[in-house]
Amino acid sequence: MSMLQSFVHYFLHLGFPAIVAILFFRNNWKKVYLIFLLTMLVDLDHLLADPFFDPNRCSIGFHPLHTQWAIGAYLLMLFSPKTRIPAIGLLMHIATDGLDCWWMNLVR
Repeated sequence: MSMLQSFVHYFLHLGFPAIVAILFFRNNWKKVYLIFLLTMLVDLDHLLADPFFDPNRCSIGFHPLHTQWAIGAYLLMLFSPKTRIPAIGLLMHIATDGLDCWWMNLVR
């Protein structure tokens, strides 16, 4: 992973959700940001892989919580007010990982 790609990856996982929380959930941005950060727990599915970390592996479609079925569930979660904020966090996470997959294919 290049230095630029690492910076973009971690900014999109940590910085961008803060911006989204502040811009769109101004009254509760700290709570929303915390929920966005907690959606990073979706990466616990990496522990099921061997090796559990491979910088040259695309997470999308490989790890169970990064599959099309899981992404479909995250999209359905948008329709319920009770699960909308975690759904947004999960989808931002998946989009970031998808960008990494695109980036990896670009430099190959």
